[in-house]
Amino acid sequence: MSAPPRPLLSIIVPAFDEEGRLERGIADLMRHVRASGEPHEVIVVDDGSRDATPRILDELARRHPELRGVRLPRNMGKGAAVRAGAEAALGRYVLFSDVDQSTPYPEWLRLRERLDVGGFDVAIASREIVGARRLRSRWHRRQMGNVFRLLRDVFVVEGFIDTQCGFKLFTADAARTIFSRALLDRFCFDVELLAIAVHQGLHVVEVPVEWTDDHDSKVNPVTDSLSMLGDLWRIRRNRARGCYD
Repeated sequence: MSAPPRPLLSIIVPAFDEEGRLERGIADLMRHVRASGEPHEVIVVDDGSRDATPRILDELARRHPELRGVRLPRNMGKGAAVRAGAEAALGRYVLFSDVDQSTPYPEWLRLRERLDVGGFDVAIASREIVGARRLRSRWHRRQMGNVFRLLRDVFVVEGFIDTQCGFKLFTADAARTIFSRALLDRFCFDVELLAIAVHQGLHVVEVPVEWTDDHDSKVNPVTDSLSMLGDLWRIRRNRARGCYD
């Protein structure tokens, strides 16, 4: 009996207390996946949810053979969830995306083109560069992003406009190189991934996408901003200690 074909794409979806959105988000994702005609796998990582998310995830896995569930023993953070998904991924490309699909799944084709044609190792979705479409954007979140970008450029890594969009694509080799060195578990894990990529000499490109602001976002503008500043310092310290070598 021959082995199933290697997936073209592994899609990692971190989920924490997503009982209200998980089923709808996965149903929409599966419609696109099946329409593509290519072998895909969807890896939903339950980040220690306290609501009905685990039960819904079990039902979705029974309904969709392309879907696998990964469980973290407790709430560890989005970075830890994405890292666990990347470790389980089998695809030629590895993408992580949010449950709400703020960036619609078909946008991954834009990112893939830059990897295939441009010779890049990592393609990150950008809401800010020329060609992007940002819908329902809230003013205070854009201002937070501007301040964060300034601090990120000064302390960690410069050359990127938007590091925080939750839609990033890696070749399988780049994913192994980057995620095996990643240490941060929470919001600044995106910046750490890019800092590792640059440190390892990988080629990263920003790609304009369509993005819709999610008013149900769990980001707290005060406490999470302080945590992100602490994470920038940790990335700088980790790099100085050779953790990303």
